[in-house]
Amino acid sequence: MENTSALLIRAMAFAAHKHRNQRRKDADASPYINHPIALANVLANEAGIADPVVLVAALLHDTIEDTDTTHAELEAQFGPAIAAVVAEVTDDKSLPKDERKRLQIEHAAHISPAAKLVKLADKICNLRDVASSPPADWSVDRKREYFDWARSVIDQMRGAHPALEQLFDVAFRERT
Repeated sequence: MENTSALLIRAMAFAAHKHRNQRRKDADASPYINHPIALANVLANEAGIADPVVLVAALLHDTIEDTDTTHAELEAQFGPAIAAVVAEVTDDKSLPKDERKRLQIEHAAHISPAAKLVKLADKICNLRDVASSPPADWSVDRKREYFDWARSVIDQMRGAHPALEQLFDVAFRERT
């Protein structure tokens, strides 16, 4: 059995390779890999979560949604538990954006405890990014809409992890 540090580094290398040509939508076009690393950092260093399934799933959370990675590939590389968590937080990109956003709200209450932790960290990091370095073309109204939608998702998961929820609430207060 692989130790946790080795597993985390292998997952980070996998995610870095898969996201290697992607950039964030902020004015600096920062490297996309900063986002999954930020999730793992929030979980481990701000919320004290040590579960390797959660931390690895955080590093890999956008690989199926935003790269050519398949569920089968993640399962083969990282096992069924991690692949399942990633699948739970993956949007179906074949659906219209409004439908994907609606489904995130609808499904949030019903995902696994591990997936809720990843989803909480994702929304915390996204709110922090939108507040500090938003997509270059986003208006104030668009930022507010994003904050309100993110809160609608997180409100479906209240009770999952009070410390992460508090971090979300602090980030939400930065809403313009």
